[in-house]
Amino acid sequence: MNFKNKKWLILFSLIFFGLAKGFSQTIDLTDAQIICFEKNDRHVLKALSVLQEEVDKRCGIEFSVSRKWKKSENSIIAVGLEEQIEKFPEEYQKLISSIPSTKNEGYKIVVPKSSKTVLIVGKDARGVLYGIGKFLRQLEIQKGKISVSADLNISSSPAYPIRGHQLGYRPKTNAYDAWTPKMYDQYIRDLAVFGANSIEIMPPRTDDDFTSVHMKMPAIDMIAEQSRICDSYGMDVWMWYPNMGSDYMHPDSIKKELDERQEVFKAVSRLDHLFVPGGDPGDLEPDVLFSWLAKEAEILHQYHPSAKIWVSPQVFRPTQEWFDSFYSHVNKKYSWFGGVVFGPWIKTPIAEIRKIIGPDIPVRRYPDITHSLSSQYPVPQWDLAYAITLGRECINPRPHDEKTIHNAFDEFAQGSISYSEGTNDDVNKFIWSELDWNPETPEIEILREYSRYFISSEYSEEIAQAFMALEQNIQGPLLTNDGVPVTFQQWAALEQKVPETAMQNFRFQMGLLRAYFDYYEFRRLISETELEQHAREIISSAEKTGTTEAIEQATEMLYHAKKSAVYPEIRERCFALADSLFKSIGAQLTVKKHHAMDGRGNFIDNIDLPLNDAMWMLDQLETIKKLPGETERLHALEKMLHRTDPGPGGFYDDFGSPGSRRRVISNISWEKDPGNLTSPRVSFGVGLRGEEWVHQVTAKGFEGKSSPMAWMNQVTTLYDQPLKIRYDNLDKKSSYTIRVAYTGRFRSKIKMTADDFVVHELIQTGIQPVYEFPVPQKALSDGKVTFGWTCGEGERGSQVSEIWLIRNKK
Repeated sequence: MNFKNKKWLILFSLIFFGLAKGFSQTIDLTDAQIICFEKNDRHVLKALSVLQEEVDKRCGIEFSVSRKWKKSENSIIAVGLEEQIEKFPEEYQKLISSIPSTKNEGYKIVVPKSSKTVLIVGKDARGVLYGIGKFLRQLEIQKGKISVSADLNISSSPAYPIRGHQLGYRPKTNAYDAWTPKMYDQYIRDLAVFGANSIEIMPPRTDDDFTSVHMKMPAIDMIAEQSRICDSYGMDVWMWYPNMGSDYMHPDSIKKELDERQEVFKAVSRLDHLFVPGGDPGDLEPDVLFSWLAKEAEILHQYHPSAKIWVSPQVFRPTQEWFDSFYSHVNKKYSWFGGVVFGPWIKTPIAEIRKIIGPDIPVRRYPDITHSLSSQYPVPQWDLAYAITLGRECINPRPHDEKTIHNAFDEFAQGSISYSEGTNDDVNKFIWSELDWNPETPEIEILREYSRYFISSEYSEEIAQAFMALEQNIQGPLLTNDGVPVTFQQWAALEQKVPETAMQNFRFQMGLLRAYFDYYEFRRLISETELEQHAREIISSAEKTGTTEAIEQATEMLYHAKKSAVYPEIRERCFALADSLFKSIGAQLTVKKHHAMDGRGNFIDNIDLPLNDAMWMLDQLETIKKLPGETERLHALEKMLHRTDPGPGGFYDDFGSPGSRRRVISNISWEKDPGNLTSPRVSFGVGLRGEEWVHQVTAKGFEGKSSPMAWMNQVTTLYDQPLKIRYDNLDKKSSYTIRVAYTGRFRSKIKMTADDFVVHELIQTGIQPVYEFPVPQKALSDGKVTFGWTCGEGERGSQVSEIWLIRNKK
């Protein structure tokens, strides 16, 4: 090699390794010492203990704390309040002052160049806690070793002052009622590390039982512990307190309610805000509600003089008179009044609320991040197979959806405290906390920090992407979602290589369980779809084989899914992971084994529910085989097979399917209206049994009979928002009959029109599933028709599951 070439090689090597070092340069903090000059502020000292304890838990390194700055060969983590930086070396003071200033609760984190020092400076005590939290989220931790990027240079303040989550100690939750004070302390700390500053607790009496088999102590004692824990971190304590009394006007009833509140308010050492929903539960007329709140405020201020009362216009069957009265009271600005809460089952969009109430009245969001259907923000375009199995309260990481929901309305509120029923929404909590701090943070970055801090810094990228993939599993039709097996493979690969600490981590286990569960349902849906098709083919040959043999063979084919599970080892792994989650965090994923409340998180119980029309077909076959004659049986079988046939020139639509939803008129995208207050949504249910949708129709004349799958999902609009469905390419010379299925969760009085012509006046749905009406001929004159449905005032919404538009014979 000649000298010239060698010189270039050396130069190239220096550049290459210099760049590589620059890209990967870190500070080794394994032997670091904490320097902090604060001796008295208990919240700063608590933040220091968070730093020490969380590092020790993860890698066994115990950081010591010094009150003096002294030269050392060891690396330094300097922590302090902004007002104390004059005690730092002068060069560090200048460096801290040179980066952008912070606001309340903000912090600065900076690594001086050519040093082994990290500076963490809080605007106030909370800022110190959140600065330490951000620092912890940046650490690369392995057993016995800890490091951080040398490029840290952060100045950050929260976008919104309210950032928190509801942690109610009651049986309705899917895990919280099994927790000890120590578990609550850790979870509240975890939330604080990601920027939460508020926790909402609940009184012993709500719309729930007083106790459960899981509870370790009485609710009155636990809320005292929750309040104490929050105060130790300097976090705000909110309390959700619904009006569960039977009478708020009679003096004796009022005294009973006030006596209860006195006991509750006295029990908690800290209470900054009281949130009283206007309904859901506890509907009261506004005049009665605000008169009662004034009395409640007197008791509240005996123990918590600075606490404010917030209220929400939540009401299931609202009228304009109710809203006019409610907002009139809000704008009176009572001395005890804190603000308005925007939560589930509020008819008025938050942007309109902001215009109705005074500009100085704050709004707090109460987003439902815990439910996937029958909720404030259901999964858009959800597949029925998932609705049946994952259900309302499954493990539901939705990072992209939650960011979309958050950022659609964040500018109208002062932040949020989420509605949560347990650990199933764990990922969503941390997404919301970070977005309330900075709405522009990419969701993948939040997941990277979540995965690095909670599960494994070594595999944080793979785990973050795997959580993103779980959300993609539930987007669109499951039968054709070829991403589901890929997601399963990603999680299965992680299962084999992550350290044992990750495998025992409940957050990793929740993601892993969803990957297994989704894959099992994906394979089962393919199998059961094929079984149903085979059964239909057998029935279609009944004229050749005879009805008796055809019914027997079809019945056996439909029962095959129940007798022989696909991938039993995948199924068993789901149950094993459910058991692990019950042991570690009290997650109640089954009723029988884990003592879950039915319909509240027990999605593992749904793992084998039919995903095809087997239940309905078996009911039909059982009835048909009892008919006396072969001709009658053949006719009945033919009718069953062609249930959806609209006849020659007709149209059929199942509004749970994407193909039919193209007929639904919507003038606003889901991204702009994720709560569907002004746009249609897909919902699920065939009848009411309490609050939950069920597999059976409960309408008159159909008790005990299984319903077609098509009745289990529908297009829905809420309250009196019009629902419009358009058809074109009709025969202008023909007449038509519309057969429509009204099924769903609500029982509402609805009216139907064709263009502007009445098809039927207000009728009560839930009496029968299917109706038939002639289409007004004047509506057909141009070969197009738009059918419309509206509810009467105070109703909960319009629901349409199926339409047959039948062309009448001339």
